[in-house]
Amino acid sequence: MESPELVKINDDMIKKVLVPRKNSSRKGDNGIVLVVGGSSIYHGAPVLASIAALRSGTDLVYTAVPSVNVESTRSYSPNLIVIPLVDQRLTMGSAARLIKSLPKKVDVATIGMGMSIAKKEALLSLVEKLLQNGSKLVLDASALIPEILPKIKGSNCIITPHGGEYMRIFETELKNYNNSNSENEQIWDVFKNAKKYGITIILKGWKNIISDGKLTTVIERTTPAMTVGGTGDVLAGLVAGFYSKLDSFEASCTAVYLNGLAGIIAYQKSGLHIVASDLLDNLPEALKKFDQIENN
Repeated sequence: MESPELVKINDDMIKKVLVPRKNSSRKGDNGIVLVVGGSSIYHGAPVLASIAALRSGTDLVYTAVPSVNVESTRSYSPNLIVIPLVDQRLTMGSAARLIKSLPKKVDVATIGMGMSIAKKEALLSLVEKLLQNGSKLVLDASALIPEILPKIKGSNCIITPHGGEYMRIFETELKNYNNSNSENEQIWDVFKNAKKYGITIILKGWKNIISDGKLTTVIERTTPAMTVGGTGDVLAGLVAGFYSKLDSFEASCTAVYLNGLAGIIAYQKSGLHIVASDLLDNLPEALKKFDQIENN
């Protein structure tokens, strides 16, 4: 079976879709993002995602982490607004309290990076409440379970699985990326599931396959240095930041493309020895050539 026709992603496309920042804009006009994640082991994941969302141009980012992580998260950067989760793992109680404690309505919530979940019902409840409140969603890592699909069906939610997570959430087999003969089948599978569930999928790998069930693209990884842990967390934050201003397909393509540009800049400076926070440091350089200001 033939794969869908692919859209080409380049600098011109990114420049075209990125929304100019209005000279008269105020705090909050350029996006409000919620990041929910972290655990006693993976304290850094939501931090990377939160800083990435800020680097995308988002005005406000709220970072919800277990209480055990609050001090380390706050100490990383004064730019983070940290909301403590009352339990060490995501529970029904902590999910409900989080919704009540949000100072503002969030445009986009990204959930799952490094997160420990006590019961899947807690995740399902959090997702349902955020959707009811009008927030758009980006789901990553621990949030990618089969039970979530009925909740997000038709919501234009963005999911960001690697191969293993893709197989878990869709309960399917996925042929290895190293087999070039299976690439078209992978593209078709991503397209089919995106269309079936009314979501946008970013299947991460050395070739990132992105589809919203209508448009599809493949963006190659810029450097193998980006296999280092945490680069996916940075991507999830970028996706959320751009999704506050763009549609789901545009946000996904823009985030993957610019994450790759930051990666290649970091590689040019440090070779195959970069860490995920190097992407955060180099995002401004990757992004600034696309900056636009609208006078009004």
